[in-house]
Amino acid sequence: MKIKLPEPFTFKGGDRAVLLLHGFTGHTADVRMLGRYLQSKGYTCHAPIYRGHGLPPEELIKAHPDQWWEDVQAAVDHLKELGHEEIAVAGLSLGGVLGLKLAYSQPIKAIIPMCAPMFFDNEVQLTKGFKAFSTEFKQLEKKDDQTIEEEVQELIDHSSRMFKDLGSLINEVKQKVDEIYAPTFVVQARKDEMINTDSASYIYENVEADQKDIKWYEESSHVITLDKQKEQLHEDIYQFLESLSWS
Repeated sequence: MKIKLPEPFTFKGGDRAVLLLHGFTGHTADVRMLGRYLQSKGYTCHAPIYRGHGLPPEELIKAHPDQWWEDVQAAVDHLKELGHEEIAVAGLSLGGVLGLKLAYSQPIKAIIPMCAPMFFDNEVQLTKGFKAFSTEFKQLEKKDDQTIEEEVQELIDHSSRMFKDLGSLINEVKQKVDEIYAPTFVVQARKDEMINTDSASYIYENVEADQKDIKWYEESSHVITLDKQKEQLHEDIYQFLESLSWS
């Protein structure tokens, strides 16, 4: 069975641009509703898909965080080629980590990390999430249970390098959060089942931005962009973006 694979999107609005970054094992569906909402408010939104994502799990374990970082930089270049000089960045989970890296690596308008991990103490949860993602993908391919179980186990056996590299990326970004001066809005789900929620406080306390805020969403879990408080999240992000001094 052929599975329709997700694609990057660019939703054209006005001159103000927002780069939307998805999470680990995720893809553009993570941020599509947010993108459409911001487009309706006059913002141009672009979301890339990092290498290995939105594909069979075998492709994901071949990918490397350095490639994901290159993909994020290429996405910024894409917005600049469209004529956008001022770009805000909103990233979910891994996307938040990559967005924070962007914020200390080059000038951006603002950074909105959503449920972004700063402590690599969740390998059990990540492995569980990766296992669930792999199983679901293989079910969509209409494979039988025995085959799925064997193939997923093989993936888990070969995923340790990927998780090690992911841990290195998170630790690298954690060490440099205090080099971020762009306006920052930290978003964290209280019921986050994937990451250590102390990450949100760590980011908020350590960024050097003059304009910074943090909000906890009491009824939301890790993929906050798709959860029950998503409308409130959309509105809060919009209000934060509106508070910035765009030229």
